[in-house]
Amino acid sequence: MPISSPIDEPAEVVRELLGPLRNDVSVAVMTPGNAFATGAIIRTAHSFLVREIFLVGGAPHYEKASMGMHKYENIVACATEDHFLDRVAGRPLWALEKDHATASLYAAPFPPGVVLVFGSERFGVPEAVLRRADRVVAIPIHGVNHSLPVAVAAGIVLAEWARRRYADGATL
Repeated sequence: MPISSPIDEPAEVVRELLGPLRNDVSVAVMTPGNAFATGAIIRTAHSFLVREIFLVGGAPHYEKASMGMHKYENIVACATEDHFLDRVAGRPLWALEKDHATASLYAAPFPPGVVLVFGSERFGVPEAVLRRADRVVAIPIHGVNHSLPVAVAAGIVLAEWARRRYADGATL
């Protein structure tokens, strides 16, 4: 459930207030090539109070698409795939990639501390990241469309994570 933003407080203060509420799940965006999609993912990830958002490859995000939520998030810029993989070493890594999937999103249990990796709409998740991934997961889709917009995919995956996280009656 949304909390009221202390409007008169600087972003750093709001980030600090949100810190104890953050969830043990992170999101990584692998150079999506679409600054609007990246901004939408930041906004979506904020709605689930993810631990952090990794932006890999130096692609910009469109701040207006994040509706200002980038100011309240822990955004970690990683210039390269190797830098990203070093930053998340020891943590479970799930790549969301339909063509290389070994599990359905709806059948795979989310491990604590998971980093959810979303690739480019055009090129998917890079091969090096797929090799390092503990699990490659697909969102089942139907029809002739081969894929979902990356921001939509991020929303579906985070909503499924939250559905399971709060299924036992825990409050939001």
